[in-house]
Amino acid sequence: MSPSVRLQEMIRVIRGARTQGEERGVIQRECAAIRAQFRQADNGTRSHNLAKLLYVHMLGYPAHFGQMECVRLIASPRYNEKRVGYLGAMMLLDEKQDASLLITNSIKNDLSHNSQYVQSLALCTLACMGSAEMCRDLAPEIDRLLRASNSYIKKKVSIICDTHTHTQLANPSTTYLTLATPIAGVLHGAVVLITELCERNPDTLEQFRKVVPELVQIMKGLVMSGYSPEHNVAGISDPFLQVRILRLLRILGRNNDTASDAMNDLLAQVATNTDSSKTAGSAVLYETVLTVMDIKSESGLRVLAVNILGRFLLNNDRNIRYISMTSLQKIVQTDHNAVQRHRGTIVDCLKDQDASVKRRALELSLALVSAVNIRSLMKELLLFLSSCPPELRAHTTSGIFNAAERYAPSQRWHIDTILHVLTTAGGDVRDETVPNLIQLITTATELHCYTVHKLYRALITDISVQSLVQVACWCIGEYGDLLLRGECEETEPVQVTEDDVLDALETVLQSHMSSPATRGFALTATMKLSTRITHNVDRIRSIVSIYGSCIDVELQQRAVEYNALFKKYDHMRAAVLERMPVIDKSSPGHTNGESAGGIKELEQTKLTQEVVLPKDPAPPSVKVYEKNGVTLKLQTDSQTDTGMTITLTATNSTDGDITSLTLQAAVPKSVQLQMKAPSGDVIPARGLGLVTQTVLLNNPNKVCLHSVSPWSEIPNSPPWPRAVQGCQGQDCRPTQGWNGLQDHCQAAW
Repeated sequence: MSPSVRLQEMIRVIRGARTQGEERGVIQRECAAIRAQFRQADNGTRSHNLAKLLYVHMLGYPAHFGQMECVRLIASPRYNEKRVGYLGAMMLLDEKQDASLLITNSIKNDLSHNSQYVQSLALCTLACMGSAEMCRDLAPEIDRLLRASNSYIKKKVSIICDTHTHTQLANPSTTYLTLATPIAGVLHGAVVLITELCERNPDTLEQFRKVVPELVQIMKGLVMSGYSPEHNVAGISDPFLQVRILRLLRILGRNNDTASDAMNDLLAQVATNTDSSKTAGSAVLYETVLTVMDIKSESGLRVLAVNILGRFLLNNDRNIRYISMTSLQKIVQTDHNAVQRHRGTIVDCLKDQDASVKRRALELSLALVSAVNIRSLMKELLLFLSSCPPELRAHTTSGIFNAAERYAPSQRWHIDTILHVLTTAGGDVRDETVPNLIQLITTATELHCYTVHKLYRALITDISVQSLVQVACWCIGEYGDLLLRGECEETEPVQVTEDDVLDALETVLQSHMSSPATRGFALTATMKLSTRITHNVDRIRSIVSIYGSCIDVELQQRAVEYNALFKKYDHMRAAVLERMPVIDKSSPGHTNGESAGGIKELEQTKLTQEVVLPKDPAPPSVKVYEKNGVTLKLQTDSQTDTGMTITLTATNSTDGDITSLTLQAAVPKSVQLQMKAPSGDVIPARGLGLVTQTVLLNNPNKVCLHSVSPWSEIPNSPPWPRAVQGCQGQDCRPTQGWNGLQDHCQAAW
């Protein structure tokens, strides 16, 4: 676009931009050209360039560099330049900026100009942005013009300037209002003044509610017969005055039954008799809708307002479509059924080329989801997800998950919907999606076979979507035996061999696309399959041993512990790797979209039954072990937000002393542990003595601290603490299962 294009051409190019980036590029180039011409000598294009800059300002882009140009044009003797300069001052300057002081003298000179139109420009500017100091300095000039015989100037002085000087000087005694005047400009100024007074001083509302009937009559005259033909715009009688009156009626009718009742019939007439095919008519109707929704209007009138917004959705102007959806978004909770009638039109706006309209349509579509339309509307949202812009994907997936969780007609539909989202946009889902889906799958016990088959097919098709791969690995690890049977009634049976499943998991472990967390899921799933298959246990042992020297510490630790299960604790492996119980959504540590911490808490090898220790008051002691005469108690001596001091006390009620006692503890990585030296390593028999040890915990991140449940509260089945070691007591003999572990003197988590 050439820098010398006319204003109309620039507007056409900007409005024709398809993306915000394209629009921004056009404006940046034009602003650069305008700056360059501002620095040159007067070449007769200053007013032309400032006019283009004002349009840029209206679009919300920076235009402050044109302030001094406004001052220069105001001082120009040419009327066309002075007019644009004053317009720029009203838009770019306000009373808080120093540049506004520079035009005070120019305004004073123009108030004494021999042309009434130049005087009018000065008065309008003073009314728009004059400060209190400016109003005081120019008060003599205003008083002189007020006594002039020119009716045109008197109108400007008495109404337009009085509106601003009244609010600046806080002198209500100088205000003289008349709503019975036949002069449209005076009436417009009076309405503006009353509006300003009501907004700035709510105490005046009761006084001005008395003029509601008069305002209603004026508005009826405008709607039915026209008020002033010379103010007709595209067939709409004085739309500017109509908008001002409707805005004032909205303020006066808010939270007032009497005033609202007086204007209900008028609002119905405006809504039904105003032509919406023109921009002026749309402006009046939009203001009518805002008024209807803000006052205590009748239910039928509110439905009529929603229908007007529905017609706006069909307008070719994207700006009108945008404000329509913005308004519908505000009222969808209070008038849900009325908005629901326009669901089809709203969904069609998801295909709009404008990004802002598309975002508003998405938000409104998500707000319209209910138990009645969940299936049909979710199809549209999933279709939109497949082609939506990248910046909307995260918001779309989050909205779909929330709607599915709230209104899912069945668990199978819920699972299918989430898997569809993960397949389509798995890289844009929230972190808590994986644990939430795992929780959903565990509760749907009758769908375990269906889910594991479906996830297996998804895994062998694509392993690039990490969230989907993690859930698939978890399901294969838990329900791999159901997958190998191939007896799923709800899906087409697929014959899967042990080698097929292990090949798929090994592919995930070796893929460069797999994150460390995904490899952790895959390794754990592989280990769990060692108790669910019969012919490939040695292959699993080999896979696990490879990662015992992995560079990733987390994966290495898992592999080392799993190797220990194969070697030292092989007799316990079947019990340790049993199927996970149903995860209770309300249990401590489970998140429902509140934080991302749920991922680690749901990993199979990290789950443990826990009891949360209350912070205040702290319990005097907690019995954490009692077996074979040995009792271990935990007592909180002191606790703050960032630290805790704990004393461990061990006693022995047997007939013989217990020697070589070792107490160990493990904490999360975010907590620092310091164990003081114990009081001894021998627990005297028959309770004649005890062994104590002090533990200091430094908790800088203020995470919630837990302790493992007492033995009596832990079931004889998984999940168990991940790190389990026996003490070196003389009589320790591990046996099968958890009961065997209870024979040990120490268990660390």
